Amino acid sequence: MASTTTTYGEAGGAQPLGQAAQAASPGDFVALLKPRVMSLVVFTGIVGLLLAPGTLHPVLAAVAVLCIAVGAGAAGAINMWYDRDIDARMARTRERPIPAGRVTPEAALGLGVSLAVVSVAIMALALNWAAAALLAFTIFFYVVVYTIGLKRRTPQNIVIGGAAGAFPPMIGWAAVSGEVTLASFILFAIIFLWTPPHFWALALFRRGDYDKAGIPMLPVVAGVAVTRRQILVYTLALVPVSLAPCAIGLSGLVYGLGALLLGLCFIACAVAVLRDRTDASARRMFSFSILYLFLLFALLLVDLAVPLGALG
Repeated sequence: MASTTTTYGEAGGAQPLGQAAQAASPGDFVALLKPRVMSLVVFTGIVGLLLAPGTLHPVLAAVAVLCIAVGAGAAGAINMWYDRDIDARMARTRERPIPAGRVTPEAALGLGVSLAVVSVAIMALALNWAAAALLAFTIFFYVVVYTIGLKRRTPQNIVIGGAAGAFPPMIGWAAVSGEVTLASFILFAIIFLWTPPHFWALALFRRGDYDKAGIPMLPVVAGVAVTRRQILVYTLALVPVSLAPCAIGLSGLVYGLGALLLGLCFIACAVAVLRDRTDASARRMFSFSILYLFLLFALLLVDLAVPLGALG
């Protein structure tokens, strides 16, 4: 699919507040960390940590998870700092702390950079340099490659930028083992292929918002018909990859059967999006996509906890 190199807006323009920021509450600074996004990131990181070969002291495991959470929050805060101009133009984001005037851009940037440095440093000192390097690269990829480099320039922003959200299980794995293996890469690939249909479903029923903000999401640039087809293509590619943990012995029958059932449901959602010309099917797919990824990774833990013989 052809992409465009046109820049659809500039960050750091006039602050859309018109007055000094109001007094911020602790909740506003928590909101800068994107806690809803962070929760799924942290969960997949925990799964990677628990599946990795070897053992880790519970305190160190908790430190690793905390570093993943703080690093993800840091990236979210810097993202909100850079995107404050387009956030102010979108109904979905205009009440975020910066465009709403509750937190200054400088405070958000300072928080994000500080948390990024602290999370990477603690991961390196308490765990290992491999996990720290992956965490640092994840923050860099989300902020520089996706937020600054891709989001405003190409409809492939989600395809390439989705890698940032796929790294946490690799980080968790590396925190235990100190290395990146095929198994951890498969966990990465599952989230990487899941990201486009997840976000394109959102973009379908929020396309007016993205168009108003000048963000070249696929439905805005290529149209809804192309987007619906691409959602199905990526969903079809995702399902066999989601079964790969069985093929390499990382998981067994419990996960395999569950992943297959979830995959068929996800495909059914994508087919409904392709056939339905309203936004209702896209909303359903977006909601189910979150549940899908959570259940898929939860099944990896269930499979780990349930010996194959227990099913006999």
